[in-house]
Amino acid sequence: MLDNLPRGTICIEDIEMGMSRHLRKVVSNEDIEMFAKVSTDHNPVHLDDDYAQDTIFEGRIAHGMLTAGLISAVIGEQLPGHGTVYLGQTLKFLAPVRPGDMVYAEVKVTDIDLSKRRVRMDCLCQVDGKNVLVGEATVLAPSRKFD
Repeated sequence: MLDNLPRGTICIEDIEMGMSRHLRKVVSNEDIEMFAKVSTDHNPVHLDDDYAQDTIFEGRIAHGMLTAGLISAVIGEQLPGHGTVYLGQTLKFLAPVRPGDMVYAEVKVTDIDLSKRRVRMDCLCQVDGKNVLVGEATVLAPSRKFD
């Protein structure tokens, strides 16, 4: 048995179909600026009010991958949690996230392959109840058993 799994980690043996977890986060100007610095994506639609005002978005928006990162946070911190390995992710961006928006990010288990420790989950992010991102993630979940 693995005794070093962090508290809150859900092992493959305990994951059930339909299980879900979520978080809520307000995306701040500082978040967008830090993401631009870390990712090196300095597209002015994210950083320059005057430039962004003349785009189809009519104002600044957060990086899509910043929003997708909230899905990663739910997976890495809650379901399954620490020790999870990302295997794949599909994403569809449906609407922009703007500075100051409260984003609701949720993952829900749709398939479990116990023998391979693989879990597939539907993923979504919403702002004011409207989907801004949808997708699917496949992860390798931690196990209480040694391989």
